[in-house]
Amino acid sequence: MIESSSEEIQSTGSTTTIQQLNEEIQRESAFVDLIRMEMKKVIVGQEYMTERLLIALLSDGHILLEGVPGLAKTLAINTLSKTVHAAFSRIQFTPDLLPADLVGTMIYNQKTAEFQVKQGPIFANFVLADEINRAPAKVQSALLEAMQERQITLGDKTFQLPKPFLVLATQNPVEQEGTYPLPEAQVDRFMLKVILDYPKKEDEKLIIRQNVSAQSFPKPNAVLQPEQIVNARELVRKVYMDEKIEQYIVDLVFATRNPRDYRLDKFSQLISFGGSPRASISLALAAKAYAFIQRRGYVIPEDVRAIAHDVLRHRIGLTYEAEAENITTENIIDEIINVVEVP
Repeated sequence: MIESSSEEIQSTGSTTTIQQLNEEIQRESAFVDLIRMEMKKVIVGQEYMTERLLIALLSDGHILLEGVPGLAKTLAINTLSKTVHAAFSRIQFTPDLLPADLVGTMIYNQKTAEFQVKQGPIFANFVLADEINRAPAKVQSALLEAMQERQITLGDKTFQLPKPFLVLATQNPVEQEGTYPLPEAQVDRFMLKVILDYPKKEDEKLIIRQNVSAQSFPKPNAVLQPEQIVNARELVRKVYMDEKIEQYIVDLVFATRNPRDYRLDKFSQLISFGGSPRASISLALAAKAYAFIQRRGYVIPEDVRAIAHDVLRHRIGLTYEAEAENITTENIIDEIINVVEVP
């Protein structure tokens, strides 16, 4: 545990105590509660999903939501976008979609005898890629440059995407007909992959009541400006992370690559590939964002453990032996968290 009274950190060139950083974060993170309140008006239960959406928003990462139909995946993303005064676009992925339908295209203007750029729906702050696995790989790959470099190249021109820029994708794991698995390069661009479960009984009763009521369906209010998100992201990066926590993150990721080095020999024939350096970066940033949401100016091991499944589950490849033995990435991550020494 880090002693907040004695530690000092280096932040943007000036020395600041963790206590001062804590106070600053408690002031600046007040909007988190506002967003949660607005989302609760529409989304019943699913606090886990709401928290992960906030983590992605604060850590400048993209998020993939996976769950059976009817779990409010699309509604949650739509609601989050409405709490911010920002541009939102929804792209319904279908098998006949083309890359130009996402990013835009060059159109010939006969009057000027020149090609003009027509920007696609991806030029927005929040982009909902609904049922992303229903489009073929060439369409999914059109998102790669946007998600990584925050820019789009059309013809010989490159256009910067607005800030903040966030891709929120959904996919249905049940239906396989007419779907295309996401390429590994595409999946790795998502900071978090969140698996959603059914709501609890009490929550489902509220959902029924809310949807069959004679009153109009509640709508969220916009409580945040895009500039506040950009400023909050800068503050999230200032959250103090001790070198021992950094080592812990590296050990967790390396255990997915070289399980033998961590007394996990049984996984050596079950893992085809482990997390890349992007996994380590995502785990560190997500842990900082989680600490920010908890109103803390420093990261503790519990922050890393809380977010580890969402960061790593889509970055571990399984062999045929693992599938034959019904071993899932969840099982592997659980074992890694239990074995790797906590600082």
